[in-house]
Amino acid sequence: MKGFILSFRSEFYKTRKTAGFWSAVILPLLLCLLLFIGFYSHSDKLAGLPGIMLWVQFSGAILGVMGSLLLPMLIVFIAYSVNSIEHKADTWKTLFSLPISKLSVYSAKFFYALFLVLLCLALFVLFTLGFGNLLGLLKPQLKFSEYSIASTLTQLYFKLFLSSLGILSIQFLLSLLFRDFLKPMGIGFVATITGVILAANKWTYAYLFPYSHPMLALSILPRHGQAPPSPGMPVITIDMFTKEILVSLIVAAVVFIAGYFIVLKKSVK
Repeated sequence: MKGFILSFRSEFYKTRKTAGFWSAVILPLLLCLLLFIGFYSHSDKLAGLPGIMLWVQFSGAILGVMGSLLLPMLIVFIAYSVNSIEHKADTWKTLFSLPISKLSVYSAKFFYALFLVLLCLALFVLFTLGFGNLLGLLKPQLKFSEYSIASTLTQLYFKLFLSSLGILSIQFLLSLLFRDFLKPMGIGFVATITGVILAANKWTYAYLFPYSHPMLALSILPRHGQAPPSPGMPVITIDMFTKEILVSLIVAAVVFIAGYFIVLKKSVK
């Protein structure tokens, strides 16, 4: 555990000034800020909407993009950025020769990439709620305060995070095996487009394809048999562990374990 913590801390110090790290921070801020400006400038047209519809439109605009295309491509970039320093400096052999177990080094890199994805999605939740409530204060005619979406939004983004684990494990392994960015980027891009097509066309077995998981994960169902918090405002429930999430977790575990043995046997250059 000590070796893992040291390796994880080392990853933070090595990448804290890189584009991979800052993309996880700036992307949610930038997208939520742009959406805030759009809603602010069109507040008169949105004034008649109830609170729940305002939140659905405000948060759904980002969630739709994240689930279909942006999140998989962000994962491709983050996964490669975590390993690119070793590729560029040619320090893989040095890294694996340290008096720290290879498992600690390998898992620290993977979990650091996982941390960056989780950080990005957590910031999306915070900025979405923050900018939405700020709109309600600056433009009182926008009735954001009528409905609280914090719990639902947190669950949705956590489900989105779980759905991304299969993609992350695959892209992390690809970024370990290939020195250049084009190969993992190309594979990730083609797989993402394929996943979007499969999910959009509601192919029966789309849940077996990891790159379809983020888009499939964003389906929400009304909770039957429970009274809404106020008239006209239904309770939204999230079915967290759907079949695509279970497949994502299985793929993540299998590829993570397989990747470790592949890295051990492969001469990393």
